[in-house]
Amino acid sequence: MRSFLKNLAFSPLAFAVSFASGLGMGLTSAPVYAYFLGWIALIPLWVLICQPGVSFKRALGLAIAWGAGYHGFALSWITGVHPMTWMGVPWLASLAIALFCWFFITLWGTLIVLSWVVGMRLYSRFMQPTTLLARCSRVLFGLTLWCALEAFWALGSLYWTTLAFTQSPYNLAILHLGQLSGATTISAAIAAVNGLIAEWLLAQATPTKPRPLFLTLPIGLCLSLHLIGASLLQAPLNPTPETALRVGIIQGNIPNTIKLFPEGLRKAIEGYTAGYETLVAQGVNAVLTPETALPFIWNEQNRRYSSFQQAILRENTVAWLGTFSTQGSRLTNSLLTITGDGEIYSRYDKVKLVPLGEYIPFEDILGQLINRLSPLDAHLAPGSSEQIFDTPFGRAIVGICYDSAFGNHFRRQTAAGGEFIITASNNAHYSATMPAQHHAQDVMRAVESDRWIVRATNTGYSGIVDPHGRTIWISGLNTYETHADTIYRRQTQTLYVRWGDWLLLVLMGLSGLSIIQQKLT
Repeated sequence: MRSFLKNLAFSPLAFAVSFASGLGMGLTSAPVYAYFLGWIALIPLWVLICQPGVSFKRALGLAIAWGAGYHGFALSWITGVHPMTWMGVPWLASLAIALFCWFFITLWGTLIVLSWVVGMRLYSRFMQPTTLLARCSRVLFGLTLWCALEAFWALGSLYWTTLAFTQSPYNLAILHLGQLSGATTISAAIAAVNGLIAEWLLAQATPTKPRPLFLTLPIGLCLSLHLIGASLLQAPLNPTPETALRVGIIQGNIPNTIKLFPEGLRKAIEGYTAGYETLVAQGVNAVLTPETALPFIWNEQNRRYSSFQQAILRENTVAWLGTFSTQGSRLTNSLLTITGDGEIYSRYDKVKLVPLGEYIPFEDILGQLINRLSPLDAHLAPGSSEQIFDTPFGRAIVGICYDSAFGNHFRRQTAAGGEFIITASNNAHYSATMPAQHHAQDVMRAVESDRWIVRATNTGYSGIVDPHGRTIWISGLNTYETHADTIYRRQTQTLYVRWGDWLLLVLMGLSGLSIIQQKLT
């Protein structure tokens, strides 16, 4: 084993192995959903970078290979924006934009892996684990560092592919660990299992091999975590008639190629008006439309003669309308509560804008390049992170499109009294993989918050998800659909909702104590 690992670590094949294991992590998400690979896909990278004698430069190369495999595959749906010839963008320029976006977001995700490898190399250099306890301490440091990096990345605008994300939407038992301390709980669990197996393999290459009993640690941990999650999954929801809310969803299916042109506007107004009337006839209390369902500013002048506004006045039923509003001289991507009298009851402005689509990150550096390559107006104004969205049925938790990737955004609204989640999205400009991954993000948010979630998208997948993450209904892709269903308002608060990401602080404290203890001994 010792000679095999040493030969592999110093051979060119090591980069292929690292890339393949990163690709394996990528296969855990849509469209493959091989979530079980998440529990082993980090092992090769861990073993290779911790192998004695591997240079710092080589370790960084292995990190890049792993990050490119994971983030490059999982985020490849971004290339679905090509071609943009319908916007007047030349075919080659459109391809350049798509490839640049893919490269940029892959690189950004890979920076997490690079930072983690740097930290692991520094730790191994100064601590030099040789005993079983020291190896467990390195595992603790490794999983703490990974979770800390994910938490730091979540403070920014480019955030999607966490380790926790690899288990959604099908490993519901593990997803329920998110009720304890959010995505950190799940990422820490995955990193711990991978790390313990990796350290067992590394120890096999030493003169003092650990007992086979050591291997029972990761196996036992994995099984125990699934059992804990399964027990949370079995908790009864106890819905009552008093908390029931009948909601309707309209999936308008307006292709982006026509959405902003007269044909698309006409089709949108007709489709959403007809869908609203159909759902009202089915007895719903409110109707949810997708992100920018009616892609114009919903002001007095524009809404006065809108058939959708007239339908609301006629049917006297609440609508949650995706449209544009204004913030000073800039537009906002908004969701409005419109009551039966046609008035705006509440407004939510999208907080997390899509990089390169709705705003330009590092605009001073990238602004001129993007503006030369694309005619997109990438300058929407973000909403306040402290927004509250009250409705005639109680306080709601809201996310528009990219907001779904940020668990703390939903946690804050839940802690503020939100009783159910509504999300509105438009995924029409990406490949079919992206809507499936977006649904997986919302499943995580439903479980973490212990709330029912209603999802309306332009072209799919719209859906209803219960607080246990079970998809009650999901739409087709690229279809016009309406759906009526019943959800239930809830006032429970999970440990994550009450205390936030407390586990990360505990892990950091334990890791610090472990380092001090090793230095003293």
